[in-house]
Amino acid sequence: MESPANGTNSDRPLDQLSGTVGEIVFQNEENGYTVLRLRLKDGTSVTVTGCLPFAAPGELLSLAGTFVNHSSYGPQFNARYAERHMPTGAQAVYEYLASRVIKGVGPSTASVIVTAFGDKALDVMENEPEKLAGLRGISLKKAKEISEFLHKQLGLRHLMEFLSAHGLPPQFAMRLYRAYGDHALETVRENPYLLCARHVGAPFSVADKLALDLGLDGDCAERIAAAVGFELLHNAGNGHVFIPREKLIQATASLLDIDPAAVEEGLDVLLDSGELVSEPIAGCTACYLPEFYEAETNAAERLGRMAAARPELRADLDGLLEAIEREQNIHYAPRQRQTLEMAAKCQLLLLTGGPGTGKTTTVRAIIALYQQLGLKVQLAAPTGRAAKRMSELTGEEAQTIHRLLEAGYEEGSFDLRFKRNETNPLKCDALIVDECSMLDIELASALLSALSPRCRLVLVGDADQLPSVGPGNVFLDILRSGAAPVVRLTEIFRQKEDSRIVRYAHAINAGEHPPIRENKGDFFFLRRPRQEDAVALTVQLCAERLPQNMGIRPDEIQVLTPTRRGAAGVARLNLALQAALNPPAEGKAEKKLANATFRVGDRVMQIRNNYDLIWTENHGANIGSGVFNGDIGYVRAIDPNSETLTVDFDGRVAEYGFDMLSELEHAWAMTVHKSQGSEYRAVVLCLSGVPQQLTYRGLLYTAVTRARELLICVGDERTVDQMIDNHRQSRRYSALRARLAESN
Repeated sequence: MESPANGTNSDRPLDQLSGTVGEIVFQNEENGYTVLRLRLKDGTSVTVTGCLPFAAPGELLSLAGTFVNHSSYGPQFNARYAERHMPTGAQAVYEYLASRVIKGVGPSTASVIVTAFGDKALDVMENEPEKLAGLRGISLKKAKEISEFLHKQLGLRHLMEFLSAHGLPPQFAMRLYRAYGDHALETVRENPYLLCARHVGAPFSVADKLALDLGLDGDCAERIAAAVGFELLHNAGNGHVFIPREKLIQATASLLDIDPAAVEEGLDVLLDSGELVSEPIAGCTACYLPEFYEAETNAAERLGRMAAARPELRADLDGLLEAIEREQNIHYAPRQRQTLEMAAKCQLLLLTGGPGTGKTTTVRAIIALYQQLGLKVQLAAPTGRAAKRMSELTGEEAQTIHRLLEAGYEEGSFDLRFKRNETNPLKCDALIVDECSMLDIELASALLSALSPRCRLVLVGDADQLPSVGPGNVFLDILRSGAAPVVRLTEIFRQKEDSRIVRYAHAINAGEHPPIRENKGDFFFLRRPRQEDAVALTVQLCAERLPQNMGIRPDEIQVLTPTRRGAAGVARLNLALQAALNPPAEGKAEKKLANATFRVGDRVMQIRNNYDLIWTENHGANIGSGVFNGDIGYVRAIDPNSETLTVDFDGRVAEYGFDMLSELEHAWAMTVHKSQGSEYRAVVLCLSGVPQQLTYRGLLYTAVTRARELLICVGDERTVDQMIDNHRQSRRYSALRARLAESN
């Protein structure tokens, strides 16, 4: 649900609806999403959907929202805001209690209570629970439990009423109540800016409007503190681990439209209290959120210690390497052999190189070396797709870092926790991590904390690819610090020399303009400057030309584009590709949403980490939890009765409630950023209508290196030239490089 305080999808006024809850069809206790039947005064019934936690028969609702026509269920009312009234009259109270909305109360107990107290039953349950203890089947302990549960419900109701009165959607009430319990309403009244805390997730503008409506001053301490935290968190989303003090002051003053001196004073209070951390480093005064400061300093300390360590070396290393060469029937190039020698001698090693330079062969050799040394080896990568690819290329099992660290949420907590940590380290002697350009500072710190003191670590990646989505530039910072042993593979091996994908990728990375219009081998350029023409050709390539002429199936093709928006962005491409590759058909189930339609057979992507989502494998033989941002799967079933959608993620099958579908989006096309860590048999790269801020070399290089056998670029060659010539590297505020250099 979207609040008017934060904009709506339509300018038309919301519809109003009032009635009594008749039947609960579906209810998710975690997020409050509910489907119910509402009885209107004229005796008719309407299906209502929305966030209505603990809704129960007999309850009176006054709703604001929109009528929609569901493809399977017909007319429904999508409630965005709700005023809720406890039932009145003995019969309504009985229906309410008999629905089991109160823990420990069913139809039988409801009948006993209402018979004894009539329409005063709820008041007795809330304020005089000891009177219940004299009734049949109700002990004093049970009476108190019933009263406590009713208090919880009423507390949540009052909180929802408060937020609704200020134009805020009810899902924030669920999050606030989970965080602050019975004191949630009192707490948010005192400091409305808690709404924009990480665990609640409201935009700063929403919390700010509520605070100003409640009469808080524009330069009060709470407002300044919230705005400073918002600026730091917002910029973390742009890759920054910290913000220089002066920039933070100016940005916050601009956001709040107040005097910078007031912000400076508020910032000093936050620093004195430890709510923020400040430290002079890399030529500026850096201001951090505590969690990012702790992650960066922890990573620097552990990396520095590992870089200086030298494990005991076997005297017969040369003979051991020769034996591995014979076993694998390969003769290592000098730089590869150097890598193996360093892997034997060093606790920490970085391995980097572009496409075709032998990183995979070298990693396989390192695995063989460590196994010969009697070490237990573990492989990992930041994403599920990267881990799967690592497994396929090495023949050894690889996991995502999150699964390796056993990530999840503790009950009653909103903070991510890793079961593997300093006190419960990983049970391996050597860890090899691929696609390390995707590592952000928090994940890197958690991984380093989970390594035992003598565990070896090999970080593998292409330093010229796009940096991580999260804060920091970990892999490049370590490389540039000079503190850690590094091997750069630069030789392109003979079997790759004929690949134009490989040659052109290296040329692009060097700022050279390869002859992309030659259209030979595995690299083709098809000129379509107009965005509509580029989309039409992209669809034709995926649906007809590549499958029919080259035997490449649509599921082996990935469409990439730099941008989400525009006529040739991800959104439009996905609509066009879905229409061509998976059109509607009789008997093919689908679920329509406001901005998308999911259909059986669709390729979809998980767009946020969900550590609690249950999946099964091998027809239920294996059960686990966790589906992560970037995981790709196919919709296998849609059940309108249970309101679930089933997705198969490479054999791991997860079930989504319809209220969870905001976690999925179509993946026929995706941004280049989302494709990191993956490799596809064929890539169609759409480069038409690319915004100026996205025309840079690193993005083009990353896109080209995603293709294994075929790359077709569709668009305007001028865009390609602009991207090659623009070698801008957006600066990220990170002190890891400086910290490591100081420790060297």
